[in-house]
Amino acid sequence: MVSFSSLDIIVVVTFFFIVLTIGFFTGRKTSSDANDYLLFGRNVGLFLFVLTNVSTWYGGILGVGEFTYRYGLLSWFTQGFPYYIFAFLFAIFFAKKIHKASLFTIPDKISELYGKKAGLFSAVLVFVLVSPAPYFLMIASLISLIFNINLFISLLIALLLSVSYLFKGGFRSNVYTDAFQFFVMFAGFILILLSAYSSLGGFNYLTTNLPKEYLHVSGGASPSYILVWFFIALWTFADPGFHQRCYSAKSGKVAMKGILISILFWALFDFLTTSTGLYAKALLPDLTNPVLSFPLLAERILSPGIKGIFYAGLFATILSTSNSFLFLSGTTIARDFIFRLDKKQDESLLKKYTFIGLIISGIIALVLAYFIPSVIDIWYLLGSFSVPGIILPVVSAYYPKIKIRGKFILYEMILSVGVSILWYLIRGEFANVYFLKDVEPLLAGLFVSIVFHSFFLFMKIEESNTK
Repeated sequence: MVSFSSLDIIVVVTFFFIVLTIGFFTGRKTSSDANDYLLFGRNVGLFLFVLTNVSTWYGGILGVGEFTYRYGLLSWFTQGFPYYIFAFLFAIFFAKKIHKASLFTIPDKISELYGKKAGLFSAVLVFVLVSPAPYFLMIASLISLIFNINLFISLLIALLLSVSYLFKGGFRSNVYTDAFQFFVMFAGFILILLSAYSSLGGFNYLTTNLPKEYLHVSGGASPSYILVWFFIALWTFADPGFHQRCYSAKSGKVAMKGILISILFWALFDFLTTSTGLYAKALLPDLTNPVLSFPLLAERILSPGIKGIFYAGLFATILSTSNSFLFLSGTTIARDFIFRLDKKQDESLLKKYTFIGLIISGIIALVLAYFIPSVIDIWYLLGSFSVPGIILPVVSAYYPKIKIRGKFILYEMILSVGVSILWYLIRGEFANVYFLKDVEPLLAGLFVSIVFHSFFLFMKIEESNTK
């Protein structure tokens, strides 16, 4: 059981009050102009870029606690390390190109180069990838834990906390609330790690009380399982949040430098969270619900007031991503579905369309979070189905030498996603076949995407050589 002092509750409530105040106050300056409402007038400087990029990217905090509790350092090796690599490559090879394109969304670029149908299908994949469902689930789990209310009501509260100021303030409110939450999330985890070190001991305590495999990066997992998480990290290239922030930056240089600086902060935060997760496993080895490993560790080692700050840090880490993903999800519905299907295509209506998109995406996310009550399962499932269909189309959109015809890119997206889903459904039939049983759905879909794309790229080169 978890208990909270009056001081802890005051700290958490004060945190929410400050977030809402910042969101509503800064949102007053937002106009109905599409550039202003959706992208902060394309005027985000380096400081704000880094703060919102770090806090938004790192939102799955209870999922990290769950993963570290189950597998130890494998959590960092799959949820941290590969993202540093791909974020670095994104900064070097894509950030300036994306800023220069001066669009609004990934499907804008796909539609521009590959046609309306390909753009609409890519919008479906983007909508799935930016689902705020895992983050609603984490916020709701904490609310339920603190206030002892059921999951459904907690999910509704999570939605309201995420969406309230976005209606009026748009991306501007999103950026400023994320900036505040950046500092709160670091403060919370610095405090709990210092407390764990002080009260339990250092590395010797961990080596004595943890299973040996927990301190190895492989964690005893199969190479195929590890590989699929590395491939999921490829979605960095098609991350709508990265693209959104590159579009909103003052310059391409700001976008590139902002991402490179962000990697340093991600590495620091990963150290804080992974170490905290290892302490949770060492001190509480038999938890039935590892999703709550961080909160239950806090219950054991933190004093009143400090525990409230830590919980505020948990909420800050999750809420900063929840509101950003919800806004991206709502923008996808507004810009890439309603706007594109409207014959008038009046950009002055985008704010109204985004209201609708926020409501629709919020409801869908609530349903997903309610019926799939595992953060890791949601990440794994959505990533496995969507990543194979979006990576190569996005990469080739910015590098014409590997671009293929529009109708073929649509077929490629549909086929690779279809293969991923089909393999997920029939994979059990091959449980006794050594090679096939270790092939994950994402790998199957990505293999098909690469083969398909390579074939038509080869055909394009052959046609060019015969002319």
